[in-house]
Amino acid sequence: MTTVISSNPILVENIRGEVVESFHRGSFCVVDEQGNVIWSEGDIQQVSFPRSALKYFQHIPFLLSGGFDSFGFGDRELAIMCASHNGEPMHLEVVDDVLGRISLNSDALKCGAQQPTLKKDFVALIKANKEPSCMHNNCSGKHAGFLAHCCHNHLDLEDYLSASHPLHQQIKQITSLFYEVQENELEVGLDGCSAPTFGMPLYNQALAYKNLVSPMPWKNEALTNACDRIVKAVTQYPLLVAGSNRYCSDLMRITNGRIVGKTGADGIYCLSIPHKKWGISIKIDDGKMGPQYQVAQEILTKLNLLSAEEAEQLQSHWHCDNKNFAGNLVGHSLAVSLTPPSLISE
Repeated sequence: MTTVISSNPILVENIRGEVVESFHRGSFCVVDEQGNVIWSEGDIQQVSFPRSALKYFQHIPFLLSGGFDSFGFGDRELAIMCASHNGEPMHLEVVDDVLGRISLNSDALKCGAQQPTLKKDFVALIKANKEPSCMHNNCSGKHAGFLAHCCHNHLDLEDYLSASHPLHQQIKQITSLFYEVQENELEVGLDGCSAPTFGMPLYNQALAYKNLVSPMPWKNEALTNACDRIVKAVTQYPLLVAGSNRYCSDLMRITNGRIVGKTGADGIYCLSIPHKKWGISIKIDDGKMGPQYQVAQEILTKLNLLSAEEAEQLQSHWHCDNKNFAGNLVGHSLAVSLTPPSLISE
């Protein structure tokens, strides 16, 4: 395996005192309705996995099959299927509802146990003498959706995570379509939740998020309707998509769904700008989680996509204080100042 030495620009700096103590390199890409690159930094042809940013597309086959409606699912259930959630009680409740409607329980989930994101929820488990379960896994909603798809289409449940399973072959077709990459050119990997995932250049990840909110060249009414339903669900229930103190939820809640965002592990962040029909993708080279939100906030601010009030409410995701164990402020991290082309920043 060849080691890639990044020449991508520094996008986020960690400052202690007056010294830049460490930094994060990365790349990003902004595309317009026609798929033209209107702003980018770094290598946008570098291949990476969207990871959980793929979730908005992984349930399109379920919507197209009619299975989603046959079970009587609504926006809450669709939001949790698209979620990378904290494992808070509100998340567990909706995942449990999904499983209940398909007459399954948490034993059917094969995503693996994961500690809840928030300390208070983990402490509550300890006090109750319980251990984290698959339900707490940030991808449990996605897996519940997978199982529901299999139930409706009479597909094997035991092997639902196999890359050769019909479910993932359908997801691969949808991924190829929206990311505009031939199926045989998609990289194949295993995600943190054990589901197959597909990789492609960062440019194509921006294309997919543009295609999510713009009339696509193939003008397929069923596909457009599925996309509209996904966007409506995640913006109507942003707290289900991530949770308390999370950028995805805060961004969509504060902008009232005017901006659609989704995180992915290993430093990925993708955005749709519905009123512009733009797509944006971000990758932090070292995979650190957190800097991608700072870069997203910088991009959105510099493109005048946030009002001053919205930017202020999201300030903590852009300028992050660093405190030591005694609670003393020792520094901060901040996205470097970016300058977009004047044509799109006006």
